[in-house]
Amino acid sequence: MAIAKNTVCLWYDTEAEAAARFYAATFPDSEVTGVHHAPSDFPSGKAGDVLTVSFTVLGIPCLGLNGGTAFQHSEAFSFQVSTEDQEETDRYWDAIVTNGGEESACGWCRDRWGFSWQITPRVLMEALATGGDEAKRAFEAMMEMKKIDVATIERARRG
Repeated sequence: MAIAKNTVCLWYDTEAEAAARFYAATFPDSEVTGVHHAPSDFPSGKAGDVLTVSFTVLGIPCLGLNGGTAFQHSEAFSFQVSTEDQEETDRYWDAIVTNGGEESACGWCRDRWGFSWQITPRVLMEALATGGDEAKRAFEAMMEMKKIDVATIERARRG
């Protein structure tokens, strides 16, 4: 078994496997690569419980740890997913939000396990990188949105 040099470790109460399987079913270049059971009892579980799950999300190696309720998630960590168009933006946003997640502002949403996702169309990132009045218009349009509307960002870019 190859072990990645750098892996993002994500803390779950008890549902690391369910989350990993959801991510693998939702995003391309994502898969569950291993489910590892605890060899003995631990503070938040028993021998034989799923302890860790190895998986990738959009090619990024991750390890889901079923560590119990000791730590909570915040927007200080998020996955940022760059999308090509409104259809892709809608597909990822809707998958997260309709699976027990919730909407936030400016292209952010949270999955049912508490992790934040930024579903960000390339057109928005390109507008912000341009700078000047175009970036200002796109930024101000984004500030009024929950899910990013590509057509509105494109109109804002043009002025």
